Amino acid sequence: MIIRDERPEEVNAIYALTQSAFAPMSFSDGSEGGIINAMRADNALTLSLVAVEEDEIIGHAAFSQVAVDGQDGPWFGLGPVAVAPAHQCQRIGDALIRTGIERLKGVGAECVFLLGSPDYYARFGFRSVDTLWYGDAPSPYFQRLVLSGKEPQGQVAFHAAFEGG
Repeated sequence: MIIRDERPEEVNAIYALTQSAFAPMSFSDGSEGGIINAMRADNALTLSLVAVEEDEIIGHAAFSQVAVDGQDGPWFGLGPVAVAPAHQCQRIGDALIRTGIERLKGVGAECVFLLGSPDYYARFGFRSVDTLWYGDAPSPYFQRLVLSGKEPQGQVAFHAAFEGG
């Protein structure tokens, strides 16, 4: 397996992979593939990484810039992250996330945010804190990973695609 940047001809495959990965998830509203496409259309994907095995895309992770209290900074959101159902539980998501975090460190990112399982994302160092929030998302699920610098405080805003607009 290799991890690399997405290529233009892979847009449809990434969409299909994302939709199939999220389809059985009770928390999914089916919008994840559309979120990625909307961010791509707005040139808002800072990183769009694919995991490829034998010329097949088996995983994808999106990273995009976020704002805190209306201010842009060296802060990024992680998600959606998807792995093809037949390839789940093989640490492909882990590899995509770790690669993305390392690449963000290389461009001076200070903090990464996400909405997801505390049990899963703790392995990367993500934690929930009371000084940051995302809408009415439950505190344990909205998390951050400080990479460097001072941790921002306040309301975090992801790309409008996450809000359906």
